[in-house]
Amino acid sequence: MTLVSTEWLSHNFHKVKIIDASWHLVKNRNATEEYNKEHLKNAIFFDLDKNSNKKKNLSHGHFLPTIKNHEKSISKMGILNTDRIIIYCHSDLISSCRVWFQFLYFGHDPKLVSVLNGGMKKWKLEGRKVTNLKTKIISSKYKSRENNNMIKIKSQIEKNVKYKKFTVLDARSKNRFLGLEPEPRPGIKSGSIEGSKSLPLSELVNTKDNTFLDKKKLQNIFNLNGINNSRIVMSCGSSVSASSLALAYSLINDDYMAKIYIGSWTEYGKK
Repeated sequence: MTLVSTEWLSHNFHKVKIIDASWHLVKNRNATEEYNKEHLKNAIFFDLDKNSNKKKNLSHGHFLPTIKNHEKSISKMGILNTDRIIIYCHSDLISSCRVWFQFLYFGHDPKLVSVLNGGMKKWKLEGRKVTNLKTKIISSKYKSRENNNMIKIKSQIEKNVKYKKFTVLDARSKNRFLGLEPEPRPGIKSGSIEGSKSLPLSELVNTKDNTFLDKKKLQNIFNLNGINNSRIVMSCGSSVSASSLALAYSLINDDYMAKIYIGSWTEYGKK
């Protein structure tokens, strides 16, 4: 199951490792402080900023870490290769999907990694319990392998502008895609990748509780946007909401392996 419900998780706490992957683009919210204040029982915090490879000239991006750094971080979280992992967040960008993508990229069994549909927002709307108790962690020895075919880099995107071997689908808002409003990160111009298509993540999610639309509605939206094959690469600002698009498309296309342009517009649109 790529997605699990709040009801399912409430009955399976004892069978899983839970990760809080909250991350916020807006500066007035601090995911670490929010986690310390309240989180799901036994949840382990995954700091997306610290668990990304920060390139010197691209400090606002979320490139994947090295395999050694990933293994080190996940081992410190006490996660085993055999663990059933449930990832949630309290982010409008559904940052849990970015961490889902990272686990798949580094070789965790896809059948053992799921995202909590609706995350903390739905959990709290239903009046379910949260805690501020510190989660006890016993370090592990986690091992990874990279699935390099799950990402595209800038040179591949530039080549595709000419040869059009795949479609780039952008999860940012329409106005950002069209260059009608400035990018939230400094030093990044407005606009989009030549030949790419726009499908804002907001169109695929129920705003009331942050759950994904049902499969029939998702299918209709992707079809209306001409997305009906597996040659799709997701992009966004820094690969967070791109991962949410990838998860949504994987729900309706069994042949699709999640693929994202890891540098996304933060890299491509650098002035």
